[in-house]
Amino acid sequence: MKQCIRVCAVLLVLLVSAPLAQAATPYVSASAGLGLLADSDFTDNTGIVSDAVDYKTGYTVSGAVGLDAGTLRLEAALGYQVNDLDGISGVLGPDPDNTRLDILSLMANGYLDVEVPLSMITPYLMAGGGLANVSFDYGDGNSDDDTVLAYQLGAGVGFTGMPNVVIDLGYRYFATTDFTPEDPFSFTIASHNIVAGVRFGF
Repeated sequence: MKQCIRVCAVLLVLLVSAPLAQAATPYVSASAGLGLLADSDFTDNTGIVSDAVDYKTGYTVSGAVGLDAGTLRLEAALGYQVNDLDGISGVLGPDPDNTRLDILSLMANGYLDVEVPLSMITPYLMAGGGLANVSFDYGDGNSDDDTVLAYQLGAGVGFTGMPNVVIDLGYRYFATTDFTPEDPFSFTIASHNIVAGVRFGF
């Protein structure tokens, strides 16, 4: 977690000191939505068992601070996602009835807004990278976690209903490098997230 805090501080410094800041509008945003975590491939010292761990539909929330320069936006975002385990096939592992997967992420995101003349709707593309702390919470006070690299790609639309306020609807594909709670065991992590949010400009 200390590493995540350090990275957050670096991202904020870069955002504030970048040339973009001289002509950009600062903003804050918040979003929430469905986290559709894909089945995890489980790897141990004997090989790979496909779709070994599957998850129930979960939820994701995030908050961000950023700079809006018209067609380009840059932001630092803190996100949290929770999915309960639905089942485990072919491997020994945690009890799915009591276990959940938590993902705490810190991302640097870039957005390309496609301006549509005389329209309140602005489509966008986005991409980001950063760190994620992934954890199996076993429901008995014990957990296993690992901090890994993360990235996301997405698209969506923004609706401007009043000055400096934008309602956002979007899709995010979020993935990490393999989550390794304990050597030699590792799991793949990838999620299809559908989110809605609001952005306030200053």
